[in-house]
Amino acid sequence: MSEIAIRFDHVGKLYHLGTVGTGTLSHDLNRWWQTKILGHEDPYLKVGEVNDRAHKGNSDFVWALRDITFDVKQGDVVGIIGKNGAGKSTLLKLLSRVTAPTTGEIRVRGRIASLLEVGTGFHSEMTGRENIYMNGAIMGMTRAEITRKLDEIVDFAGVERYIDTPVKRYSSGMTVRLGFAVAAFLEPEILVVDEVLAVGDAEFQKKAIGKMQDVSRGEGRTVLFVSHNMAAVRSLCQRGVLLEDGGVRFMGEVSDTIENYLRDSVVQSSFDGIDGDRSVLFLRKAAILSSDDTICYTSSSLTIRFEVTVVKNIASLVVGFNIKSAFQYPLARADYNNANGCNTLAPGDYVFTFKIPPFTLAEGDYQIDFDVAERNVKRYTTDLSKLSFSVSQGNEAFGNVFADNTPLKKSIIQEKWESTYQRL
Repeated sequence: MSEIAIRFDHVGKLYHLGTVGTGTLSHDLNRWWQTKILGHEDPYLKVGEVNDRAHKGNSDFVWALRDITFDVKQGDVVGIIGKNGAGKSTLLKLLSRVTAPTTGEIRVRGRIASLLEVGTGFHSEMTGRENIYMNGAIMGMTRAEITRKLDEIVDFAGVERYIDTPVKRYSSGMTVRLGFAVAAFLEPEILVVDEVLAVGDAEFQKKAIGKMQDVSRGEGRTVLFVSHNMAAVRSLCQRGVLLEDGGVRFMGEVSDTIENYLRDSVVQSSFDGIDGDRSVLFLRKAAILSSDDTICYTSSSLTIRFEVTVVKNIASLVVGFNIKSAFQYPLARADYNNANGCNTLAPGDYVFTFKIPPFTLAEGDYQIDFDVAERNVKRYTTDLSKLSFSVSQGNEAFGNVFADNTPLKKSIIQEKWESTYQRL
């Protein structure tokens, strides 16, 4: 039976919004008297609201985390997922001892290497080489041990040319590369990685995920990974923890955890409002229409219809959308510019329709992200302009068209759909 590497025991973190301490000297003295002299429970822990960032509360005290209890076994790779503000980064900061829990206890077996944000643990005036040795020393490694790993770290990070340059002159991507290499190659028992990998390019993200797989499966070390990239979480992690408003919403196999997260996300088959800059360009409304009551792989013809208002002439216009799988794999892109051979529209209101015939989208859940923008200048759509839909298998058994997500199969949709646009 695997040993427990990390144990969260009723862990909570309470923040007082806008101030440090309890807010007043009298409150601080009262806390000291109640806890230190009388031995009572901290009276300020009895207040506080759930950390719902979307709504203004009635209390100045907020529980960023509350009653977090779970174990992580040695060698496990655990994905921590949830919406922005759910408490993911706070959890990792508590584990890394950047800050202390307000309640509860965290017990850890082994050394921890953390990559929580760009430049974590680096001194900007020191060179990359000096920072590697400093971080290794903080982790308790000898100079000889660090020297043996130095060439691997520099090669993985791809910063050999700049290794003797102060880190303050590195780009954010270079800093993340070096920070991850240091954290992964200096052999910690526990590797903690926050969303910072998103700063790196696609090549580095692939290398980093491969290294984390090697660290966990080949070397038996424990990894905690926070990301909004569900594809990366699914491919890397065995277990998942879903946080919501500072508490554990679900915990289990990673596929089940992701399914619970996506099921609770905002799902809409139509959008009826204004999303964008009213003075330049905006998406007025959008909808997914099916020839049947439901969307069926074998019989349903699917129409994606949306309206765009162009307020002023734009030199290079982008109008289209991306279709993604439930795990955020990009499957296809519809682009008015490519379909119609032009990239400008006169000011006015326009309606775009894209028709997808049956036997195109396999059974599963999909998301549409609209893209209305000035090319290489500004994007005029936000998270509001997303639509979601599900395709059922129908009465016959067919394989999943996008099972392996190869580029060849991504092109199937573009080959089949019909696109039109007209001025309203």
